[in-house]
Order: sequence, then structure tokens, then C-alpha cells
Amino acid sequence: MQRLRIATRQSPLAMWQARHVAAALEASHAPLRCELLPMRTQGDRLLDAPLAKVGGKGLFVKELESALLDERADIAVHSMKDVPVVLPEGLHLPVIMARADARDALVSAASPSLAALPRGALVGTSSLRRQCQLRSLRPDLRLQSLRGGVDTRLGKLDAGEFDAILLACAGLDRLQRADRIRERIGVQTMIPAIGQGAMGIECRRGDAAVEAMIAVLHDNASGVCVRAERALNERLEGGCQVPIAGHAVLEGETLHLRALVASLDGTRVIRDEARAPRAQFHALGTRVADALLAQGAGAILREVYASAG
Repeated sequence: MQRLRIATRQSPLAMWQARHVAAALEASHAPLRCELLPMRTQGDRLLDAPLAKVGGKGLFVKELESALLDERADIAVHSMKDVPVVLPEGLHLPVIMARADARDALVSAASPSLAALPRGALVGTSSLRRQCQLRSLRPDLRLQSLRGGVDTRLGKLDAGEFDAILLACAGLDRLQRADRIRERIGVQTMIPAIGQGAMGIECRRGDAAVEAMIAVLHDNASGVCVRAERALNERLEGGCQVPIAGHAVLEGETLHLRALVASLDGTRVIRDEARAPRAQFHALGTRVADALLAQGAGAILREVYASAG
């Protein structure tokens, strides 16, 4: 019987994602047997400070990548919004799975929508991207950093520590918590994180047997969208925990990319969007990034990095 070792974070959401991949691979390649290697990453351990202060979301993937490089694991399953643009030498991301709902979710006990939140409401989110867009949309709200797993965050909301929190729709859907979503915030209102809602599979370059095995899970449409977003991030030299938003969708054979860079206080918001044939996904991401830089995005990002340092 063939065996495939899957590195994953040990959070409930990450474990769901890894089990989902394992089940799909076992169904496609019987009698394959998948083994999960749950790991507690540095990002899971450092919960007392905002991610931007402790190294960004790349902290959620380093241990998994080390397991690949050390050949303790054959593949690693990631939330694509956590994966830095630059991967370690010898690793790559050949598979982007079909994307789930990429939108942000408002979760609240009393308010049915972002617009309905009362003035001065306390909103929890650890994401600089969400914070700066919230400050631009609703400067009257009070924002507080909130980290931890989905259930931890929901528990703090339920305990009355916040009036509302923002989470990813995809995570709530996957954990069967969709009933907690009061509003799925449209991408025209709040642009999602780069890669949000998509799962990726990382492996060693040149491991032909593994690459052939996991290829069945690749979704071409989601792949070009996520790679356009990552090309945008690469051109902006942005990490995973900076106020950069990017979301691409396929409209027939045309790729439509929306993007945003904002100051931390939400007073400066630079937006751009463009379309291109799907085959030109990388050029589209670069072109939109250049348009943002021409409007002053570089100065905003330098200020963000200075404040984080």
C-alpha cells in the first residue's frame, strides 16, 4: 500500500483542510493511505502580539516547509493567504484547489451587517488589511487585535468581549459555523486577502511521483486567480501581514483583478483594478501593482514596515 505523509498545522481548521485533501487523494488513488503530521507552528505559539510585530503569516508555514525539506513529509497543505510569495529553494506550489468563498464575514450577536453596527462598537480582528479597510469604511468603530483559532475568537465574542468580529467566510463554512455569519461582505466593500478561500499543496521540486499524485486536485480557474494575486503581492514586495488586498475572478476567459493598499489609519486608500486574458495572469498582477505604486502605494507600505519594525 502506498503512503503519503501530509504536514499540517494542528488547528481545527488546518486539520479539516488536511483531512479533506487526504480523503480526496485516497478516493482518487486507492489503495493510497495518507498520514497526517500535525505541527504547532511558531505563529500558533506567539499569540500575545500582532502578527505584523512577530514576523507575519509566514510563521504559519515554516515548520511545515522544514518537514518537507527534511523528507519527514511528502506534501504540506496550506491556506493560501498564509503562504509567502517567495518559497524556500527546492519547494514549490503545483496545486491550488478549487476556491471556497473568499469574502470576509461579519460575526455579531446583535448587528446584521457592517453598516448596522452602532457607533463606537468594538470590533475584533488581527488583520491589518481588515483593520485599515474598516477604518476607512467606519472610522467611528473601535478596533482591537484578536488572534487565535476560530472557536477561540467566537468564544470571546460570545463572552461579550467584542460587539463583532471579522473572520474568513471559507473557514466558517469549512468548520460548519456558517450559521454564525451575519453578513458576507462583498468584495466591492472589503477586498479579501491575497489567496483567501483557497487551499494550496506544497511539495519538493522534482518529486515527480508526488506531483503526479496531487495533480488531480489542481483547479485551473482558481490557480490563475490566486497566481495573479500573488504576482501583485510579489511586485509590491508585500508580506502576508501588510495592508494589501487583492482578489481576482474569472469572467469567461477574462481575468478581473481588484487590489488595494491602505494606510493603517484608513485615511489613505489606493485602489486599482484591471482585466486581461486568463493566460496573462502574472502580467495582470504586475500591471495592477505598478498602477498602485504610481499612486503612492510604495510610501504607504514603507510607513507600515517602519511601524512594524
